[in-house]
Amino acid sequence: MSEALPTLWFVLIAVLWVGYLFLEGFDLGVGMLMKLVYRTDSQRRVLLNTVGPVWDGNEVWLITAIGATFAAFPAWYASLLSSLYLPFTAVLLGLIFRAVAFEWRGKVDSPAWRNRWDWAIALGSLTAAAGIGAALALTTTGLPINANGDREGGPFAWFNGYALLGAAAVVLFCLVHAAAFLALKTEGGVRGTALRVVRRFLPFALLPMLAWALTVQIRGGTMLTALALVLAAGCAAASWRSARGNRDGRAFAALGAAMVLMVGAIFAAAFPVVLPSTLDPLFDLTLDSASSSPYTLGLMSIVAAFGLPLILAYQGWTYWVFRRRISERSIPAAHAVTPL
Repeated sequence: MSEALPTLWFVLIAVLWVGYLFLEGFDLGVGMLMKLVYRTDSQRRVLLNTVGPVWDGNEVWLITAIGATFAAFPAWYASLLSSLYLPFTAVLLGLIFRAVAFEWRGKVDSPAWRNRWDWAIALGSLTAAAGIGAALALTTTGLPINANGDREGGPFAWFNGYALLGAAAVVLFCLVHAAAFLALKTEGGVRGTALRVVRRFLPFALLPMLAWALTVQIRGGTMLTALALVLAAGCAAASWRSARGNRDGRAFAALGAAMVLMVGAIFAAAFPVVLPSTLDPLFDLTLDSASSSPYTLGLMSIVAAFGLPLILAYQGWTYWVFRRRISERSIPAAHAVTPL
């Protein structure tokens, strides 16, 4: 039993990252679309209200994924975060600016004030999505780590084509995923614009993620992971067809399934290596070399068995409560706050 625990926690961490990309993916994309597509204040307020009740809960998946890596695979955590401290710092700053902007945007009834915070939301969302994408791509394609798990080279030794590919994959997925989400959650002009984004850009937006998945597949994939990628392509096609037929729920679900299959195939193809070394394959971090003790993993498994279902039930209930569509008619007029 203890020999299976590292594999179990590798799967759980992969599930946490998939959950983060699915849930946080659409609200990061909503933040970027505020400046890319939508122009009026009423439209942008609709966008904010679609993610307002859930965005902070979605970020818990990132915290949990990092925390689980720290506890279950401390060597993986140490090598990854120390090698990528610049991207992760950028992610942290982007999430901070984004969170502050959500809270402060409506405090002053001024177009200039709102515009500054809209930029903070958009750029913070872009930075967070790009940084996470680069980090996930590099943890599956490799970093220049030595036998001790330490990065060799300067602070930008991690920067390469795979980092750019991962950043593009997550950013573009977030944008089209957000558009599918807005088509499902809104009415009127906001919904129509979102549907046009999905119809025009979905076939191209998933190409970087597919290229990333194929890269890892070529290195260590199996027939099962190849099948997952074929199914992912089918789900992407189904999502595009559903969007063209105005079937919002099917489009959103099929697009999410395509991402789940591709990212799942990436992690499965990388298994059992958790962090490859670009210096020497002998320096790769694997499940056995990076994991905690069986006692630690066993205790974590007991806690997760009780805690994880409660968290999932609560978050599912939140989405159920706020399931109704939003339109510009739902948004009250902006007003200024008079100081006492």
